[in-house]
Amino acid sequence: MPKYVIEREIPGAGKLTAEQLKAISQTSCGVLGKMGSQIQWIHSYVTTDKIYCVYIAPNEEMIREHARQGGFPANVVTEVSSIIDPVTSE
Repeated sequence: MPKYVIEREIPGAGKLTAEQLKAISQTSCGVLGKMGSQIQWIHSYVTTDKIYCVYIAPNEEMIREHARQGGFPANVVTEVSSIIDPVTSE
């Protein structure tokens, strides 16, 4: 199943409180529950003004539908072509 990185432009994301991040996470998980097991949220990275999310889904359209239903942006959706890490250098 393809893996995607989603870039969400959210001004002030890095200043969101733990409660606000929890609420966003709950919204996302609620939508995922309704959409079924084909789409999975792996994790997200919160930066100053963006949140980068890693998802597994059959296609980009499903990623964008999740964003529409959740009411949050999916400014850039990019399919991952490879994953590298320190082990790759061996």
